Amino acid sequence: MSTFEETIADLKYTADGLIPAVCVDHQTGQVLMVAYMNKDSVLDTVKTGKTHFWSRSRQKYWMKGESSGHTQEVVDIYTDCDKDTLVVKVKQNGAACHEGYYSCFYRRLTEDGDWAIEGEKLFNPDDVYT
Repeated sequence: MSTFEETIADLKYTADGLIPAVCVDHQTGQVLMVAYMNKDSVLDTVKTGKTHFWSRSRQKYWMKGESSGHTQEVVDIYTDCDKDTLVVKVKQNGAACHEGYYSCFYRRLTEDGDWAIEGEKLFNPDDVYT
């Protein structure tokens, strides 16, 4: 039997050491967000039961909810047949989206070619991120 470290090292990461992680609501299956993990963030996610990521834009390691308090509790982690993508089933505490929505995928393409906002904001980002 392999250790978590060996299992995590066996995943297929990009050239910059990242693997996409699709976070979904463990009850509804709704896609909440897509982010990237490196080996450390995958391991910390497993060890702590809270999601951790690597921000490509900020070049920073982070835990979901460290600023907002809107954490994700890990229920299950899956990988695909190629071991190059993760699906993380979570219990979302508050909003997953930094814009205040439950899911980052709150815009739906309409027949008119516009983006329709679906859902309500759970919080005002200006009140949380300073």
